[in-house]
Amino acid sequence: MAVDGTDENKLERGVYTKDASRPRKTLGGSLSDLSGSQKCGAWASHFQRLFVSFIGADWIFLMILGFIMAVISFVMDVFVDNFTEAHRWIYNLADSHVLLQYLAWVAYSLFLICFAAGFANIVSIQAAGSGIPEMKTCLRGVMLPEYLTFNTLVSKVISLTCVLGSELPVGKEGPFVHIGSICASVLCKFMSLFSSIYKNEARNKEMLTVGCAVGIGCCFASPIGGALFSLEITSMFFVARNYWRGFLSATFGAFIFRLLPVWNKQEDTLMALYATKYRLEFPFDLKEIPVFAVMGIVCGFGGALFVYLYGKITLFVKKQKATNSFLMKNCFLYSALVSVLISTLTFPLGFGQFMAGQLTQRESLISFFDHRTWSNHGIVADFDHDDHLAAWKHPQANVFIILSIFVIMKFWMSAISITLPIPCGSFVPIFVIGAAFGRLVGEGLATLFPNGFNMDGHIYPIMPGVYAVVGAAALTAGVTHTLSTGVIMMELTGQINYALPILISVILANMISQTLQPSIYDKVIRIKKLPYLPMLSWGHRNKHNIHVGDFMKREVCYITLNSNYRDIFKILRSGNLKTLPLVKSAESMLLLGSVERAQLLALLKQRSRNLREENASTIPFSYNVHFQTSTEESASTFTDPASTEPLKKPSVDEKDITSLYDSGLSLKKFFCSRPDIKAMEDDPDTEDDETILQEVEEWEEQQLDEQVNFNNCKIDPAPFQLLERTSLHKTHTMFSVLNLDYAYVTSIGRLVGVVSLKELCKAIEGSLPADGVRLRPILANFRDRGVRGFRTETTEIHKVLERQIS
Repeated sequence: MAVDGTDENKLERGVYTKDASRPRKTLGGSLSDLSGSQKCGAWASHFQRLFVSFIGADWIFLMILGFIMAVISFVMDVFVDNFTEAHRWIYNLADSHVLLQYLAWVAYSLFLICFAAGFANIVSIQAAGSGIPEMKTCLRGVMLPEYLTFNTLVSKVISLTCVLGSELPVGKEGPFVHIGSICASVLCKFMSLFSSIYKNEARNKEMLTVGCAVGIGCCFASPIGGALFSLEITSMFFVARNYWRGFLSATFGAFIFRLLPVWNKQEDTLMALYATKYRLEFPFDLKEIPVFAVMGIVCGFGGALFVYLYGKITLFVKKQKATNSFLMKNCFLYSALVSVLISTLTFPLGFGQFMAGQLTQRESLISFFDHRTWSNHGIVADFDHDDHLAAWKHPQANVFIILSIFVIMKFWMSAISITLPIPCGSFVPIFVIGAAFGRLVGEGLATLFPNGFNMDGHIYPIMPGVYAVVGAAALTAGVTHTLSTGVIMMELTGQINYALPILISVILANMISQTLQPSIYDKVIRIKKLPYLPMLSWGHRNKHNIHVGDFMKREVCYITLNSNYRDIFKILRSGNLKTLPLVKSAESMLLLGSVERAQLLALLKQRSRNLREENASTIPFSYNVHFQTSTEESASTFTDPASTEPLKKPSVDEKDITSLYDSGLSLKKFFCSRPDIKAMEDDPDTEDDETILQEVEEWEEQQLDEQVNFNNCKIDPAPFQLLERTSLHKTHTMFSVLNLDYAYVTSIGRLVGVVSLKELCKAIEGSLPADGVRLRPILANFRDRGVRGFRTETTEIHKVLERQIS
């Protein structure tokens, strides 16, 4: 029996047996009926699919991300240690002359800072700063793609290494959150070769959260604290399924990060990054709980003061025109001045001898967390000169003066350092300041109560190192407004016995600081004016009396079912909207759905291809050469992209739109075209030129005014909508929970406006929106109130009901 081509193909694949009339299904397409080479090819294809699905699995992605971040963190620490040793070596070479030592101390830091500022400015300016505010903005829904490029990764890593090597009072934890997000974004693009799920934009945003968790986990070797920190910092509403991803990747990254020093023979075994030797049998007495609580309150005020000081310094540099033009035009100048100032004050033979200027931040933390008591009535005990504790002994000042100077000087130095145009974080400097404050309190209590506590005949002396741990966690919580800093501190020091004092101080610090100032990251967002939705304050009735109709944008760009190709071109060329609302008609404005910009672009391209295929039979004239712009209307409507300066970097869709004009598929050239008039005049066989030109123009207008067919276009029938009378509080909740960028505003199904994240932020801040409606909370309370109380609101629904009753 003869079979057609389709049956022959099925027979070759083994779907049918030799008797084609008796089909049978077998596993793997009947491998028994295939030849040896075909079997090998089938097995190879089968294993290839298994390998691709295995590589594209979630846990493979998470482990690769953790491994990459651990290696980057370890290599960076190695280079930073080498830079620090080189700094000390150069400083010790000039030990015979104080001036040479000063020049060596200052010049080394100056060179590294200038190199870091220049490298970040040349390669990728987005590498400057912490990066956490930008990540909060991206995870909020407003993607900043320039912050997630490979160039930014290279610029961030190299510049941050130089900055840390210069011993400027900045940290790497904030920038490492940014680095983790960049690695997650780049890895998603690579993993999309194995699994198409990584091409999903929503999935990639979830992986950015994982990158934030790995960034903290690989810096402090604290996977639990890293996952919690990413939950608190990066998202207003956290997706629960991201927790296990962040925890898995952070755990693997922290394990590799602590395993590499053991493999490099720097450490003997896996242990906490700042391991402590506090007593376990009697961690603390109940009498110490009030002291820990007072420390939390003080650290709350200190954290708010730090954020306030940082904001004032930043705004001063930005607002002062003379200062701005003098310092900020050149990225080197401002950084160089701050570097020279801080290096001069920390010079070990100068003022730095009163604040242990020769110690790095890591060495300072090790000394603060030490379990021994430094002083006896303020006099530091004699320690080995090779020990870090020897730096805190000075013949002319006791330990309280030295620690007080250290806290005050480091406080404003750290605030001014994180304003520089370099990669820098505020986590570690605040950590060090808080630890110094806690050490100061602990040494004071040890002096007041030298005998410690007597419990059941046993004497338990006060351990100032415990107060340093509590102070570091509390002050960091006051600046960042997080509770996860307490968990990070417990993992960092390996002390779970002090969980209660740490959590008490952290909670109190948060309570105080949140009432006074925003977090350091929210402060940066406000200063940089990033498109991030601010938190809505509680207990204000005016948030419910302000409606979407008060601040929405009423001029909406839309398309109708009767739109033609001319309208589509005008809309695509007029703006960069990602989606456009589709209404029934311009008269009814009944919202039917929304259409993505890519779908409209696909419609135009498909129309162009169809017209080219029908060219010979459709055009009512015999001339098909030299496509040129025809009418004045077309020339004014469709401007050449090369003749207009773009206001911002064109997106991918804009480039595609431009290609429609420049390529052979150009609808403009095809619709708006006419034969070359000179060629027509020179051709002796051409007759009735005016008639032909008139037919050409009529054909052009006919093609441009042809109605668009939306049957082959994907239309979202249920875009996000808000009613005109929706309160500001409900709108804020919708945008926060669903991560919306915009929402259409309707009234009984009719499109009346659109509200975006920009208008909502302005409404919350009480500023002047684009439509000129100024929101005044006091007037908003009385807007709907009549002379004798609240009047009944007349809405469109009430009008419809009245018509139905009548």
